[in-house]
Amino acid sequence: MKRGLPFVKRRLPFVKRRRPLVKRRLTIRTRLALLHGLLFLTVGSLLLALDWVTVRHAITEHRDLVMPATELLPALPGPAAGPFDAPVQAVATTPAQFTDFRSSVLTELLLRSALILAGLTVLSAALGWWTAGRYLARLGEVTAAARRIGDRNLHDRLALTGPRDEITELADTFDHMLDRLERAFTAQRQFTAHASHELRTPLTLQRTALEVPLAQGKVPDTLAPALHRALAANARSEALLAALLALAQGESGSLDPRPTDLADLAAQAAAAIGTEAEAAGLTLITRLDPAPTTGDPALLAQLTTNLLANAARYNHPGGRISLTTGHDSGPGHGTDAAHAWLRVRNTGPVVPPELLPTLFEPFRRADPTGPRGSGLGLAVVRSVTEAHRGHIEVTAPPTGGLDLLIELPTPP
Repeated sequence: MKRGLPFVKRRLPFVKRRRPLVKRRLTIRTRLALLHGLLFLTVGSLLLALDWVTVRHAITEHRDLVMPATELLPALPGPAAGPFDAPVQAVATTPAQFTDFRSSVLTELLLRSALILAGLTVLSAALGWWTAGRYLARLGEVTAAARRIGDRNLHDRLALTGPRDEITELADTFDHMLDRLERAFTAQRQFTAHASHELRTPLTLQRTALEVPLAQGKVPDTLAPALHRALAANARSEALLAALLALAQGESGSLDPRPTDLADLAAQAAAAIGTEAEAAGLTLITRLDPAPTTGDPALLAQLTTNLLANAARYNHPGGRISLTTGHDSGPGHGTDAAHAWLRVRNTGPVVPPELLPTLFEPFRRADPTGPRGSGLGLAVVRSVTEAHRGHIEVTAPPTGGLDLLIELPTPP
């Protein structure tokens, strides 16, 4: 099923991005190998120049060994001369011949030395590549571990072993930083969860204290509007606390994973939001194909409800909401394996593309003058999706509204 539309599309900062096809710089290992080869070539060229000067000087110093002889050497004394016993004449070498001889020797020396230097330079670069790989392998372990460790698994540590060098010190420093981050994240999540939980009891008591006299008709007509306003404020506070609890639970990563079908959760959310959509004159269109996944049913139900509530709240009278679910057997936009997906599209006001990433931040709304809400609906969606190792893609159609796609891994 094709889900791409010719709309402005923005991938969010927290989703997995495809690497752009741009010209990349050389890796450190390649640069070290090239530097190693360049240094060897420089030193080798200097050595070759010194050898050339030395050999030239040596030939010039010993030129008397090959310079011209001016007399004939007599025949060697001995028995009767044979056919090969003719008088021997010394080789006569003129200065021009000596110059040619020296030039030939130096040229041959330079050529052979240059070939040897080129081969040794390549060998040196290869050795530099191998040596750099050996030393950078531990740095690669640090990089891979840092990429693996996120705000969901801050309990992991590098715990790099080996010699006490600069890379080990870097890994230890990173581990200490993770300790501080884990304590800060844990304290923040515990405070949010505990505060939200502790506030639910007094809010429930307040709601009961307001509902009972209203139900019994014991409230004067002059006070009834004030009590109804208090009940509405109480309901908003309870919704805010429920959203904070869901957000804290999603960020903590404490899930109760069970086999779940997004289609069933979407059907329940559609039934719950149906009355509100009908009152606003909205048309709800559903196509719920099986979408099996593994996750926390309560959090996934909150995710689906928030998406539909957001689509209904930020819409216009007579608008539409489309809710579809499905399952793909191949890689999706954010996952490399089979995945289940849920998609919510709605009409509504035009959302500028630059505001798309901010929609998933807590207490942020695209239209501050629009309908009032907790500002945590899409933040909970993001938190729950990340906790389930899922992926979000958001699109802003030019005609208005939003198109949100949630992809979650499918159990093997």
